[in-house]
Amino acid sequence: MRLTLRQLEIFAAVARSENVSQAAGRLAMSQSAASSALVELEGLYDCPLFDRIGKSLHLNSAGRGLLPLAESLIGQARELEDYLSGGRPGPLNVGATLTIGNYLATLIVVDYMKQYPQSPVQLQVANSETVVERLLRFECDLGLIEGDVVHPDLVVEPWLADELVVFCAPGHVLAGSAKVDNAALSAHAWILREPGSGTRSQFDRCIGSRMSKFRLGLELEHTEAIKRAVESGLGLGCLSRLSLREAFRRGSLIELPTPQFDLRRHFYFASHRRRNTGAAGRLFRQACLAASAGASSTGDLALPFIR
Repeated sequence: MRLTLRQLEIFAAVARSENVSQAAGRLAMSQSAASSALVELEGLYDCPLFDRIGKSLHLNSAGRGLLPLAESLIGQARELEDYLSGGRPGPLNVGATLTIGNYLATLIVVDYMKQYPQSPVQLQVANSETVVERLLRFECDLGLIEGDVVHPDLVVEPWLADELVVFCAPGHVLAGSAKVDNAALSAHAWILREPGSGTRSQFDRCIGSRMSKFRLGLELEHTEAIKRAVESGLGLGCLSRLSLREAFRRGSLIELPTPQFDLRRHFYFASHRRRNTGAAGRLFRQACLAASAGASSTGDLALPFIR
């Protein structure tokens, strides 16, 4: 075999950033050494992997075909190293949607790193669309996502049941209603997540599409900002029950009964079917399942920071 794992590791790092300097920095090597290794790999098989435009690198079709194969082999090599070194899991890059990342994944990461202190975890929190894009670009090993995602390159498995909740401020005119119909909901502004989030996609599908008119007041990227805006009386909101538990307990926000909508959904594990996450990926999934053990949904979770 003429190629080396180090060459593939350098190729994959350059492919992810399309920048030799950044890739070299992440791999703790000089830019010239990284560039030489990349040129040597291409020269071994007379197969350019990048289009070079000025100082910029862009994956060509051969490079795009090689990347998932290289990532899979690197993952298997890391798993082999874990095994030979006594089972210590390697580094892990987790992508989590905002609801999961802000209210659940952080605690899981803390517990995981206490158990495996020499195995770092990088947690990237973004909306569902961005997490999926990172998985497809091999920029993260495991995704924790909300809402339905279908893509031929992804393996998506259910983790935990969740539901969206319509809510308002305690002083809102609809607060305390036994049931709120679509006409009443249409009469008020909505404070919602941005397009591309799983929460917004489900709202548009389950609620927005069933109202004859729909008034958007604000689009915000963060659940806490939405909660503050609704608390201030700017309109109605719709978020995961997980993100609202503490506010409902305090009474700073009020749930509005909307039985006409089916707002149930799931949290999912997602991974690229060609990426081997090794021991770290398996152990982190186990940590997620342990954190939700005994809970049929997010409403049943017993977590210290949302009691």
